[in-house]
Amino acid sequence: MLDESLLDTPDALAGADRFGLLRGVAESGARVRTAARGAAESGIHELTPDGRPRTVLVAGPGPAAAGVADLLRALGGGSCPVTLIPPTGVAPLPGALRWTLPGWAGPLDLLLLPGPDAADPGLAELVEQAYRRGCAVVAVTPKGGPLAEAVVQARGLAVPLATTPYDAEFDVEGAPPAAPGTLWSVLIPLLSLADRIGLLSAPPEALGKLADRLDQIAERCGPAIPTYTNPGKTLAAELADALPLLWTEGTIAGAVGRHFATELAGLAGRPALVAELPEALATHRTLLAGALAAGADPDDFFRDRVEQPPAMHARVVLLREEEPGPLSATRAAQALAEERDTAVSELEPDVGSDLEKAAELLAIVDFAAVYLALAGTE
Repeated sequence: MLDESLLDTPDALAGADRFGLLRGVAESGARVRTAARGAAESGIHELTPDGRPRTVLVAGPGPAAAGVADLLRALGGGSCPVTLIPPTGVAPLPGALRWTLPGWAGPLDLLLLPGPDAADPGLAELVEQAYRRGCAVVAVTPKGGPLAEAVVQARGLAVPLATTPYDAEFDVEGAPPAAPGTLWSVLIPLLSLADRIGLLSAPPEALGKLADRLDQIAERCGPAIPTYTNPGKTLAAELADALPLLWTEGTIAGAVGRHFATELAGLAGRPALVAELPEALATHRTLLAGALAAGADPDDFFRDRVEQPPAMHARVVLLREEEPGPLSATRAAQALAEERDTAVSELEPDVGSDLEKAAELLAIVDFAAVYLALAGTE
């Protein structure tokens, strides 16, 4: 259930926000600028690479590594394969996780370590593996930590992680996995690196425009902006009692959809299903005809309207990165939702570069996840 009255009461939102979630997502633009400065000061712009790597490998704890791999793959447009190395271990805790390079990894490959945890021994062991194999290594990690030292000893590049004073608030029991906006801290230096080695276009001026777009979305989605003109609050209210079916169209939208599902689970404790169009029309068709369909189990006359909440129904969220073209599956998706009497929310960014479009979509879904987390009730 969602307390919708809380959404339009800024003081109440602030009181419910004990981990600074709104501040974290609102300051994403500032994180981008800080991370870009850190990347420049670390010498990324002075690198003289011999060419593109054969494969980019990404490893790290938590959702940040998967998000980085997903976005680099989407923004790179297939210029180079990007592979996420999943961890193994008995628990998702520092010291319990281990990563292993693929058997084919060697001197032609690049290992990226978005490592918010500077002391994870599993990542230090991975750096040693990369050094023995001849892989180039770049890490984004807290300055002076064990991981940074291991990377320097392996003749790699360690870029200081851009942090904020309130990041420490997430190191307590019961806190979400990471502060909203942490993804930008690890992603921006790696975008600068990817620009330098020719995987994608992310020069300093493009990163500046990305930060500006994040600031603009923060103004539109801030707690003082009423729900009816606030895309973050609107999406949160629409998903209040729904199971989100995140249907994405385009590689960038696909990465955003998977990120949104991760944020909904990690911040708001809510499930979501992600599928890419047009395959989503087949994989979720039966679901829209089952118990979660809007027309299933109509209002029960004998239901206790005080003690029993209404049944949860699916709601489609169409995520796309540009206007639907002649080959778009958007119209078919809208038609299926209408046929199954299922509500639809749609997100499409304003015109801009791929980086700006990704930034806008990511910011809106982050705000929506935060509002769902703050206004959610038992």
